[in-house]
Amino acid sequence: MQQKIKVPSNRNFGIVFCIVFLIISLWPLLDNSNIRIWSLIISVIFLILGAINSKLLSPLNKLWFKFGIFLGNFIAPIVMGIIYFLVVTPTGLIMRFFGKDLLNLKRNNKKTYWISKDNSNSDLKNQF
Repeated sequence: MQQKIKVPSNRNFGIVFCIVFLIISLWPLLDNSNIRIWSLIISVIFLILGAINSKLLSPLNKLWFKFGIFLGNFIAPIVMGIIYFLVVTPTGLIMRFFGKDLLNLKRNNKKTYWISKDNSNSDLKNQF
C-alpha cells in the first residue's frame, strides 16, 4: 500500500541547508585555517530564501527529497542484511551450540505442543 509522502516545506529545507553550508564554511576554523567564503555565501542565500519561503527552493527541495527516498530504498536493505548476518545469525548459532531451545521446537513424539496448566483457577477477571 503506497502512501502519499509530503515533501517538507521550503522554509525548513532552506534553514537546514543554511546550517549545513554554515558548518562547511566554519569547519576550517578548527585547524586555524580561513573560513570558506563560497560556502558562507551559499549559506546566506539559503537563509534568505528559506526565511521568505521562496518558490525558488521547490525544485531543489523535491530533488533532495527524491534523493533521500532513493537512498532509503537502497541503503535500508543493506543495513538490515548486515544486522541480520552480524547479530541474528551468530546469536542463533551460539544458542544452537549450547543446545538452547527457547521456543521448544525440538522434535519429539508428542501429538501436541500445547502446554497443560496445573492451575485452572483463572477466570480472566482482574487480569492485571
